[in-house]
Amino acid sequence: MLSKHRIVLTRLKSKIISCYRYSSSSTVASTDVIFSNGIKLNLSTGRYARFADGSCVATIGETSVLSTVVSKAKASANSFLPLVVDYRQKAAAAGRIPTNFMRRELGPTEREILTSRLIDRSLRPLFPQNYNYDTQIVCNMLAVDTTNPPETIAINAASAALALSDVPWNGPVGAVRLGQVDNELIVNPTRKDLETSTLNLVVAATKSNLVVMLEGSASDILQQDLLKAIKLGTKEAQHIVRSIEKLQKDHGKMKREYETQLPLEESILESIKSLSTMKIREILSDHSHDKTSRDVAIADVRQTVLNQLRDSADAVQLQDAFNAHLRQIFRDMIFETDTRCDGRHLDDLRKISCEVSLYSPLHGSALFQRGQTQVLCTVAFDSPDSALKLDPLTMITSGIKEKSFFLHYEFPSYATGEVGRGGGGGAGRREAGHGALAERALLPLVPALPYTTRLTAEVLESNGSSSMASVCGGSLALLDAGVAVSAPAAGVAVGLVSRGEGAAVHDYRILTDLLGIEDYMGDMDFKMAGSKKGITALQADVKIPGLPLKIVMESVQKACDAKSKIIDIMNQCIDKPRQGRKENMPVLEEMEVEVHKRAKLLGVGGVNLKRLYVETGVQVTPIDETRYTIFAPSQSAMDEARARIDTWLSTERTPELEFGAIYKAKVVEVRDIGVMVTLYPGMAPALVHNSQLDHRKIQHPSVLGLDVGSEIQVKYFGRDPASGQVRLSKKVLTSPPPARVRNLDNS
Repeated sequence: MLSKHRIVLTRLKSKIISCYRYSSSSTVASTDVIFSNGIKLNLSTGRYARFADGSCVATIGETSVLSTVVSKAKASANSFLPLVVDYRQKAAAAGRIPTNFMRRELGPTEREILTSRLIDRSLRPLFPQNYNYDTQIVCNMLAVDTTNPPETIAINAASAALALSDVPWNGPVGAVRLGQVDNELIVNPTRKDLETSTLNLVVAATKSNLVVMLEGSASDILQQDLLKAIKLGTKEAQHIVRSIEKLQKDHGKMKREYETQLPLEESILESIKSLSTMKIREILSDHSHDKTSRDVAIADVRQTVLNQLRDSADAVQLQDAFNAHLRQIFRDMIFETDTRCDGRHLDDLRKISCEVSLYSPLHGSALFQRGQTQVLCTVAFDSPDSALKLDPLTMITSGIKEKSFFLHYEFPSYATGEVGRGGGGGAGRREAGHGALAERALLPLVPALPYTTRLTAEVLESNGSSSMASVCGGSLALLDAGVAVSAPAAGVAVGLVSRGEGAAVHDYRILTDLLGIEDYMGDMDFKMAGSKKGITALQADVKIPGLPLKIVMESVQKACDAKSKIIDIMNQCIDKPRQGRKENMPVLEEMEVEVHKRAKLLGVGGVNLKRLYVETGVQVTPIDETRYTIFAPSQSAMDEARARIDTWLSTERTPELEFGAIYKAKVVEVRDIGVMVTLYPGMAPALVHNSQLDHRKIQHPSVLGLDVGSEIQVKYFGRDPASGQVRLSKKVLTSPPPARVRNLDNS
């Protein structure tokens, strides 16, 4: 029996030891990054999510984000990296409960989508080109304060998680946000700083001061201020990069070995080149081709090569090899001739045409055509109640409760000659990102308006840079609608073709006004928008492991020169806000209603205003107790609404009641709490409470013999200042009953 107990104790001891070993298998480690302004970023690992390939918690102030990375061990069938980034901001992180019906964390919201794209674009360029394993990065907000925005914290957490994992990756990167207040740059500005900042720029960079990603908005700042901010952000990012490298060296996992597809035999590659090189060069040098005819011609050559070599190798490998050869020829021809496939030189713009006032029912409209990219923009004004309400957590992290100006970008499948899914649906990640960029470009130039303004940008044809065409078309549509923008705005995309090994760029060409094929075959998509004076938005997507600052500076200069030329062309169509009112323009007026007439305006349960909106489209919104705004979609609707409101409010002339005067009142209703009386015909019944009917405490007016039709005398004491109700009393006109005398018997 004793031996059995010993066996049980021994087994139990071994279980305890094994559990202890598991809990201590991951060493908890952390490092601090101190920026030049004293702000501290803490990166820690080994405590959470230890089943993931890599994890890290990044913290600034009281805002913490956990990032995890998991990559499958088996390669996918794709010939590209299937990377998915999910950023989740949770109400629980702010000590809140979600406001949806389920009270659960739903989503994703637009802000989560935009942040996920921001993280993705910062990390994707540093993955090996032949790594095609399903990879997922999840950034989970653990806690958030109202001071530190979480976006750059999430990028740094994801960068550290990837560096610490065994997933092949050529990082790390560091991300820094920059603001500008009183012409001074601020590193990692707080939410309060951003409210007064003229710049909100996120810079992601890797070692050797190579820029990987740029995204930001500005209040029409000057070019030199932007360049100064990019340089400072790149410099500050180096502190993060060095700290992550140290953490990786001490606690990171060894990078895994992964299988790559064996390259095709050299003889097959030579066959592809011999069968296609001349034909590809002929197609790319034929400047009469447009997007469709060029794509069809290249597809025919591709299919011919695949048919001739289908017995020598796998069809997917043959297609990938052909596409790689096509890309190399495309890039070589630009280096050889400084001429692009559509015949333009490196700095030339495509042909631009503009048109406004397309349809009379629209408040503002414009059609912007640049080459084969065509965007239709429309402006719609609505009541202040139509402002876009933001979710609670976005309010906390951004400080914005609602937006009265917003842009919606639409990219239907027919814009590229494809068949898409029917049934509508919400905007995808790409549409949300492009729309947010165009909105940031125009928002600083739009004045405060009494209306809610919705700008839509629908891409009808697409051959590159549709988001920047949306900026141009949106600016024209706002001018057509009579909006007094501070300056017309335009946007342009700049591309890059480079030569070099890895991040080392030996030679390059910058391409102004990017074509779709140049975006696909090139190394960069740098979008910039603004007025002639300055810059309002930018976004840089880099496809190589980082850009030297020299290329970034040149790209900014090329983009600024191009947008000035585009604005000159747009000004020939319309260069200032349209004067005068269109017949269909909305009308906004203010109305004052006395408190005691509020019930007549609203009707029972607000039925008057509900019916007014349904039948005329006019919305009445309270400002305070006596003032209201009236929004009408047109002047005729306003006139009709005014006539109805006047009818509701204009009853028989209200007699002037004198404070303290005595009036004869007629009982029109008997209630448990008192009687409803009127002092004159057409008067809204007023309540005389039981406490004002008699000096004695009564439970029901019937004890006094009061019934409908009875007449009583009451004294008028004015109106209640809060509710506007008439104050009447009957008991003050009667003497209180004599006091009852009681004899106390002390015997």
